Amino acid sequence: MTDPIRHGLPPSLDDIADIAAAARDALPEPFRGPAREVAIRVEDLAPDEMLDELDIDSPFDLTGLYDGIPLTEKSVMDQPDRPDTIWLFRRAILDEWVEREEVTLTELVTHVLIHEIAHHFGWSDDDIASIDPWWE
Repeated sequence: MTDPIRHGLPPSLDDIADIAAAARDALPEPFRGPAREVAIRVEDLAPDEMLDELDIDSPFDLTGLYDGIPLTEKSVMDQPDRPDTIWLFRRAILDEWVEREEVTLTELVTHVLIHEIAHHFGWSDDDIASIDPWWE
């Protein structure tokens, strides 16, 4: 997939969503099925309430977030009040993309998505960082 820059305009919310959906669909089994159970939402920036809850000052410091109960903690007794969701924040992603001149937008969106899917599978940030030095 090529990066979706058209007519000099920045990628849209739909462009980011399309990249994320393609990345999720490209996952190998047995990960693809459970990952498809997670909704993907793309917004320009994280809402203030979310930032406050995470104690993050700038919305540009949050590119993605997993909001749900990890598979390692789910129980048949759980009564979900909403679907598990991966949030992707377009403007924060675009800022990081500009800063990381050596990666494509597709690579960055895919990386953020995979990081958040790892949380769905029960991995902590430390677990992810132990095998993925991307954020260093």
